[in-house]
Amino acid sequence: MHILRSPFSRCTSIGASHRTQFQIGKAAEPALKAFTMWTSLKAPTLADIEAMAHDIFARLPARFRDLCEGLIIHVDDFPTDEVLDELDAASEFDLLGLFQGTGLPHQGHGDIPRLPNMVWLYRRPILDYWAEHDEALGNIVRHVLIHEIGHHFGLSDDDMEAIEAGAE
Repeated sequence: MHILRSPFSRCTSIGASHRTQFQIGKAAEPALKAFTMWTSLKAPTLADIEAMAHDIFARLPARFRDLCEGLIIHVDDFPTDEVLDELDAASEFDLLGLFQGTGLPHQGHGDIPRLPNMVWLYRRPILDYWAEHDEALGNIVRHVLIHEIGHHFGLSDDDMEAIEAGAE
């Protein structure tokens, strides 16, 4: 006979029959609670990611937020097929976020009124990235949101990469 130990209980496996008996003891309660927590967790919804993005935005410096007046933050599961085609994306998971509009430096006072600038966050690609990397979900959403707001300020991807490299 051999004995196998589990953090959830005192577990005994008897001989070759592989019959297992579980007896939950007091010592197993914290591990059992952690296991129970995992069985009830679900992926963040569109509303959860949107609430997270708005909370992150609210924590940005006021002078930064003031320059974003009228900017709309929207969360969707995936980019549209039109966006994927326009950006020549190989997969719907290639794009975590998108800025749509005209950056502040490119706007003129006499311009024809246009649609408001928008930042799109794509939930499923963000969650996929989160699953594959050792980063907190909030940090990923924060990075994508600030990156897309950088485009609102007229910064290119190269500009932002240079800024990030200089900060490291």
